[in-house]
Amino acid sequence: MDLIERTIQVSWQHRVLFTDHVFAPANSTLRDNLSRDEQGSPRRALVVLDESLALAQPSLSEAITAYFKANPDAATLVGPPIVCKGGEQTKAAWSYVAEIHAAIDRHHIDRHSYLMAVGGGALLDMAGLAAATAHRGVRHIRIPTTTLSQCDSGVGVKNGINAFGKKNFIGTFAPPFAVINDFQLLATLTPRDLRAGFVEAVKVACIRSREFFEALEADAAALAKFEPSAMRKLIRRCAELHMDHIARNGDPFEFGSARPLDFGHWAAHKLEQLSGFSLRHGEAVAIGIALDVVYARRAGFLKAESASRVLRLLETLGFDLFNPDLHREELLTGLEEFREHLGGRLAITLLRDIGVGFEVNEMKLELIRDAIAELAEHRKR
Repeated sequence: MDLIERTIQVSWQHRVLFTDHVFAPANSTLRDNLSRDEQGSPRRALVVLDESLALAQPSLSEAITAYFKANPDAATLVGPPIVCKGGEQTKAAWSYVAEIHAAIDRHHIDRHSYLMAVGGGALLDMAGLAAATAHRGVRHIRIPTTTLSQCDSGVGVKNGINAFGKKNFIGTFAPPFAVINDFQLLATLTPRDLRAGFVEAVKVACIRSREFFEALEADAAALAKFEPSAMRKLIRRCAELHMDHIARNGDPFEFGSARPLDFGHWAAHKLEQLSGFSLRHGEAVAIGIALDVVYARRAGFLKAESASRVLRLLETLGFDLFNPDLHREELLTGLEEFREHLGGRLAITLLRDIGVGFEVNEMKLELIRDAIAELAEHRKR
């Protein structure tokens, strides 16, 4: 056998910025990041805007256009923002990706130009896939506009759409050029959507930081009332812990079978599907975390007191811990779909203690059913 082998290493700079009123003409955050490229003249920019956000904030599209007119040295806006459906429906078909591809081609967006997506996590996932696959990758700037996407999905390196009844079956790993979190863009969210992102903070605290978990417990009453200072703290620390995991755990593109940041997600992804996506992602994750916490306690991994603290925090934040679809036998197929998505052995993150996650390679079906029955009883109290 004759063999030539080389190791290829690629260095990525992953940055998340925090600001208020990102599209105010005098705000330099976006302008400074667009002009980080010192190679020649200003680049071109194409903006995709979440339809629900455009309806909730009718002046936003004009504000984006006005921003680029006031900052011509940043980039040339090729046209008014393209308003695109958000939510899981935008991830339901390739046609939305193709629409953005067509706009990239029509407006001559090249590898040194920018596709900016302004919206919730589903829109960012879909637009990120379009950016990663046009010209083998155009620069993608994410401006997340939901608590969930500012905490978690918007600061990650994954893009994707759903297919064959499975979450994120088609997708890529492609770090964005920049992520800009603007707290003011959350102003028109419903309480349900404001709350949804809190669960990702609980998730990452459970597996990574006891200190953060205790801070969430201390702020739980304020968070339940959506007090701005408590929400800002949650969003920033949650984003930081997610970025630390991506940058420092040695497997940012998930070549292995472990996926700690998906604690509680094996059931959540299946619950979303079984509910016809009437359950928000955050709501499904809260139930998934509750299920795995009760499972871990019943399996002898987690102390009862610690399990109770996690469930109590989720409920204080306003989450339900049970949904009737948990009783459907199809839920258990979520384990195999979870394994298949990464390949290799099943790898599920559970808790040994608050702040201490660990991996198991088997889930006992009888214990899962017992945990579901316990959550059903817990709901009746």
